[in-house]
This record gives sequence, structure tokens and C-alpha cells, in this order.
Amino acid sequence: MAGLFESKKRRLEDAMSEELKKQLDTELSANEDELFVLADYDASTAEKTGYSNYSYWGSTVRVFLKNRMAVLMLTVLALLLLFTFIQPMLPNQYGPNAITTNPATGIQLSNQAPRMTTVYHTLPAGVELFGEAIDGEWYSVSNVMMEIKARKNFLLTEYGEDWCRIEYDGKTGYVKNNFQTKLKLPEDPTAVPYECKSNFQLSVYTTPTDYSNDGEVFYTTLDSIEVIDGQNGLVVTKEGAQLRNIPSDKAFIFGTNNIGQDLWARVWSGTRTSLWIGFVVAFFEALIGIMVGILWGYVRQLDRLITEIYNVIDNIPNTIILILISYIMRPSISTLIFAMSLTRWLGMARFIRNQIVIIRDRDYNLASRCLGTSTTRIMIKNLLPYLVSVIMLRMALAIPNAIGSEVFITYIGLGLSVDTPSLGNLINEGRKLVTSASLRYQLIFPTVVLSIITIAFYIIGNSFADAADPKNHR
Repeated sequence: MAGLFESKKRRLEDAMSEELKKQLDTELSANEDELFVLADYDASTAEKTGYSNYSYWGSTVRVFLKNRMAVLMLTVLALLLLFTFIQPMLPNQYGPNAITTNPATGIQLSNQAPRMTTVYHTLPAGVELFGEAIDGEWYSVSNVMMEIKARKNFLLTEYGEDWCRIEYDGKTGYVKNNFQTKLKLPEDPTAVPYECKSNFQLSVYTTPTDYSNDGEVFYTTLDSIEVIDGQNGLVVTKEGAQLRNIPSDKAFIFGTNNIGQDLWARVWSGTRTSLWIGFVVAFFEALIGIMVGILWGYVRQLDRLITEIYNVIDNIPNTIILILISYIMRPSISTLIFAMSLTRWLGMARFIRNQIVIIRDRDYNLASRCLGTSTTRIMIKNLLPYLVSVIMLRMALAIPNAIGSEVFITYIGLGLSVDTPSLGNLINEGRKLVTSASLRYQLIFPTVVLSIITIAFYIIGNSFADAADPKNHR
């Protein structure tokens, strides 16, 4: 009886197993398409295992910011560049080509020394001056009360090392006692009073101070003086009256040149012009140099052809090409940019080509090609990090080099005309005055600005090149 039960049990289990197997096979056949789906190829994930989880550019910026000198120079350069655009919008600014003249005499205000203000003297109340109104707001004044012709006798009543008090024609005043006046004095000039005469015409001042601005006149506002005798031009100052060298609040911060143009406005306008030339030349140098360098280094069939072209052009001195083009074409900003951009890309192309030749067949590039990575992606992800340092350094140095070339070409007389201010023609004009101590400022100011630009770009370029080098990343 037990054997029969076991036999039925086995047959039932076999039947159930067979039924379950058929049911499972049916389900697998029905869901085969859902269980097995082909994965799509994704280029961005194909190389995920080949890169660490960090940002190249973020790391570059962090390394650069650790260099305090480079950050300082970048700040200075940014502020300088910004100021070249802000300066014309500031109040009390002259135009870079405007020629200022003395409204009383019509003479150009040439070679005015640098000053932060137009105020030369602040007078107390009660100082007598002589002058006349030039408009409804300003009055031209001086304290010259009269002129004594040469070889005229007058009475010297008080002797001083710098000033002597005299009496002439019933009036009392002061005359200068210097080599220009050349008073004929006795052996003991302090034994006053005595008759005296001068070899030259003498200016007699109301006070022992020259308020005539060395022969020119000073200016003051009408509300700071009181007119005593309008017919003879006698006025008396009020408390705090200010005497200015020009009837304006607009000071010549960097002085003026030999035709009365404001050097402050010309320096910043010239800086803007020179930086524009430098940036455009650097842009074309990078654009042409990178394109030619990539083709030169990556496309092996073009290597010999481009090498020969490079050898031919590189054997011609850049200075000769620059001079010839500047001589043949009309001097202008576009002429200088064209002449400089014609050959400056050669150095960039050569560096790019050499870098690509070194790294184009390295293992990670071969692996990327085997994974099906596009050439563009290889250039951006694999090659560009090694090229950025070279590109940035070359571009940073290209800008001051372009400005230096503009200075040189202006120095030999083929640069921009004087009505287009640039650091080149400002330095060229200033160098002619270097032997005159009082006019040397016309060379110093543009030279200082050019030096700051050159040093800043050099430090920034080297620092960013080091920061962009993958070897310095952690």
C-alpha cells in the first residue's frame, strides 16, 4: 500500500515539474525583447573611467589665484584698462587733440607743468590787483601796478635779497632783485635810500609777490573780488580769493605738450589705442597660429609643406616686413595691425605644432581613438590642456610686443600721426625733450604706463602658463 502511494507521488511531481517548465519557457519567450535591450553608445561616458572627478579649468584658476603678485598685476591691468574708457566721461576733462589757449592773450598754453589743480595762490582779503573782466564769470588779474622803462631813475627805499621797495612817479611798489632785473646797485646796497636805475624794463608790483604768472596773468572769479576802480582796473580781493593759471577748474594733471594739448587726456587715449592694437594683434596671432599649428602637427601629410613655408617667411626679418608695409600703405591703426599680424603667427604655430607632435601618439590618445572618440573631442579633452599654457603665455607676451613694435615704428617716423594719440607717438615726442629737466615729464608719464602694461602682462602670462600646465595640478 505504501509503495503504491510513493509511485503516485512521483508521477504527480514529474507532471508538475513538466508543467512548470513549459510555463516558464512560454514566459521567457514572450518577454525576451523586454529582458534584453541593447545599450546606446555615449561618447561622454565612454571615457569616464579615464578621468578623475575634477574640473581642469577650475583647478587652473585655483592655482593661478595662489600667486598673489599675478593677482595684483591682473587687478592693476584691469583697472588701468577700465580707466582708459572711464576717463573721457569724467568731469573737467580735455579732449586728447584739443589745443588750449590763454583767453586773455590767445597764446597756446604750451609746456604747462603737471599740477593737480589750477589754483596757484589763495589770497587774504584786501590785496590790490589790476585787471579786467574777460566774460561774465572770470576776471584776469595781476599785481603789476606799472612798468618802468629801461635806464629810468627811481628811488630805492628798502633793499631785500629778493625784493626791493621803490618810489617812482609818486607811487610806491616793489621790484624783483635778480639777474633778470639787473638793478644797478651801489657798493653798499643796504644804505637806503638812494637813486637807482635798471638796464631793462622793470615791472613794479603792489606787494613783494609775483601774481603775474611770470609775465602772464592769473584768473579769478568775479564773486571773489571787489571792483574799486573799473576804469583803471583796480580790484581788491575778498577772503580766500583763488588765483588760477587758466579760467577753469580743469587742471593739467600731466601737464601740456608744446602746442597746449592736455597730456593727461592724450596718455589715456594713447593707452586705449595701443592696447587695442595689442589685443587685436594677439587675437590674430592666436587664431592663425593655433589653426596652422594644429594642421601642421596633426595632419602628417602637410608637415613638409608648412615647414617649407615657415622657413621661407621666418628667414625674412619681421622688422623689414613691418617697415616696408608701413612705408607702402597709409599710416593708420589698420595698417599697423595688418603689418604686425602678417608674420607674428609663426612663433605660435611652431610651438603648437611641436606640442602636438609630442603628445599626439601617447597612450591616452590612442585609447581615445580606439573607443571611437571624435577628433574634436580628443583635441579639446586631451590636447588642449597641454596647449593652453603655451597659448596664454604667447598671447600675454604678444600684447606688449605689439605695443613695443608700434613704439618702434613711430620712432622711425612711419607710425600713427600725432592726431591719433598712442603710446608710440607720445614716447617719440617725449624723447626729444629728455635733455630738458622741466619738460622731461612728457616722456616719463607715457613710459611709466607702457612699463606697467609690459610688466603686468609678463607676470600674468607666466603665472597663468604655469597654472594651466597639467603637471602643476593635483
